[in-house]
Amino acid sequence: GKMVGGVAVIKVGAATETELKEKKHRVEDALSATKAAVEEGIVAGGGAVLLNIIPALQGLNLEGDQQIGAKIIMKALEAPTKQIATNGGYEGSVIVEKLKGKEKGIGFDVNIGEFVDMIKAGIVDPAKVTRSALQNASSIGGMILTTECLVTDKPEEKKDTGMPPGGMPPGGMGGMY
Repeated sequence: GKMVGGVAVIKVGAATETELKEKKHRVEDALSATKAAVEEGIVAGGGAVLLNIIPALQGLNLEGDQQIGAKIIMKALEAPTKQIATNGGYEGSVIVEKLKGKEKGIGFDVNIGEFVDMIKAGIVDPAKVTRSALQNASSIGGMILTTECLVTDKPEEKKDTGMPPGGMPPGGMGGMY
């Protein structure tokens, strides 16, 4: 039914303090997402709405640096769906390519391994969150392009442990043939 009065009390219980903090955090996240959805509505989740933007960018008549920029954005719009599919144990690139031929709002439900209407399946994102993420990403991208120097962590190379593969010392098991 419809909530009247605008106040709700949600009681969260758990066996341990750590579990309680985790549950409380999840409830707070859900509350924030609900507030954002009420403000600006919902869109197809799982990155589906981002893939739906790509054809509009492909339709632009761009040249040079603008065309390169549009290609970078199109690649970035694929990233969330690709990562979600990969995290679910699927080949992300293959899923994205298959979705490109589907109608708007269709996405990939990793829980059942099927292409579905994301809104009907209840896989949604608050429009405000998706819009804000795009705006923030483009802002950061613009900042990086105009920055003359970036500082980053250098990935550490894996160190040789000195043991051959298999973990046994050289020479096998001493005299056993």
